[in-house]
Amino acid sequence: MVQAKKYKTDVLIVGAGISGIASAYHLKEKCPNHDFMILEGMDSYGGTWLTHKYPGVRSDSDLYTFGYSFKPWTGVPIASAKEILNYMGEVITESKLNDQLYFNHKIASADWQAAKKCWVIKGVFGPENQPFVLETNVLWMAAGYYDHKTPYTPEFPGMSDFDGEIIHPQHWPEDLDYSDKQVVVIGSGATAATIIPAMAGDTKHITMLQRSPTYFVPLENKNELADTLRQIDVPEALVHDIVRKKILFDAKQIHEASNAYPDIVKAELLKTVRGFLGEEFDIEKHFTPSYRPWQQRIACVPNGDLFAGINTGKASVVTDQIDRFVSNGILLKSGEVLEADIIVTATGFNLAMVGGVQVSLEGEPVDFASMTTYRGVLFSGMPNFINIFGYLRTSWTMRAELVAEYVCRLLNHMDEKGVSVVTPELRVSDADMERKPFISPDDFNPGYLQRAGHLMPKQGDRSPWQFSQDYYSEVSELPAASLDDDVLKYS
Repeated sequence: MVQAKKYKTDVLIVGAGISGIASAYHLKEKCPNHDFMILEGMDSYGGTWLTHKYPGVRSDSDLYTFGYSFKPWTGVPIASAKEILNYMGEVITESKLNDQLYFNHKIASADWQAAKKCWVIKGVFGPENQPFVLETNVLWMAAGYYDHKTPYTPEFPGMSDFDGEIIHPQHWPEDLDYSDKQVVVIGSGATAATIIPAMAGDTKHITMLQRSPTYFVPLENKNELADTLRQIDVPEALVHDIVRKKILFDAKQIHEASNAYPDIVKAELLKTVRGFLGEEFDIEKHFTPSYRPWQQRIACVPNGDLFAGINTGKASVVTDQIDRFVSNGILLKSGEVLEADIIVTATGFNLAMVGGVQVSLEGEPVDFASMTTYRGVLFSGMPNFINIFGYLRTSWTMRAELVAEYVCRLLNHMDEKGVSVVTPELRVSDADMERKPFISPDDFNPGYLQRAGHLMPKQGDRSPWQFSQDYYSEVSELPAASLDDDVLKYS
């Protein structure tokens, strides 16, 4: 029998993606008395940016806000995966985090054991999947919110009848030859809008097949304010901070306008698209969503590259529903057949709570759907358990850092009190509290949340059991939140 390797640490951070590295940086800076480890299931850091290999993979948030507050971004606002990975690598090196990083460590389960006052983590590591056991006082989940292994692909009728290749962007083959091929990309989100212009120059033709349109905003991939500040020799750290604040300010104005004056914002967005595609193009059919702006993410199209592909005739967009796959492509409900050699299913992803780790308390499995979130950071009845869930409109990183700063403040507070366990507990007065979705579908309703909303924790109708998904309120609320309220129980 193979002996399990044993580890022990004060704080375990799970995941070496954008959230995990942010968490580690703040923990090292603000809680120097705490030992910590970062476990990552893949063979390097990067999370999403390591997983995705499809052509043109890039951010759909600007890097002044998607990047870290403590590390100035000096490149173009919308960056490639390679540029983001290089940036993260610099953070790891400069912050001396290499010694805390453990790659190829896949966690299977985490069980809280009260007698030991710790989480017992079990999993496997290395190419031979050797077992390991780790004990940690604090479990800090920074594993993101979707399943890296199993993407979402609807079961379209007749998929087995198609003679070509069917590929999901999440599992992109490195040796795929699409030169002079007919390609159909199913989907209309940021992934489809990235793949299509990246492939268009090499394919015979590429088509975006969508059931319904998405809002796009074509912008030059540069920031004039940043360029001006650099021209007058403003230090990069200050450039980063000023531009970050300006982008957040502008985003708040647009979000508020989208709620108050959705028709005006909609008209402006469509006007911009029409400026690229011209008056003759059917904007109403192909680029006018049925929902209001910002009820789902607005996808940025840097330099309008998606529309440039359409204008050259190398790319096209079809708005229709799929009847079935056929041997030479896709039969649409309209009766048209879209011929294809390759079909790309850019149909989204599956959400996975806490990275798919099986979590239990004293051996009893945890049903996260029965939990209530505490400030969108902790969960009712869960000792020393932190979970990072970022913003869905504002860049994810903005909340990852807010949560990291809050948790560091909490850990230092526990040190001052001489306690090692903190658990949010529902009060007697909360017994009649209405439990609402973790993310309100009226506010934000992409498909992956609608499919998996039943798996997620709930929020309440009162503080501190709420999660606003609003950076502009949380940026003042979380740093000021009391650590000695009547909900947090220390022992």
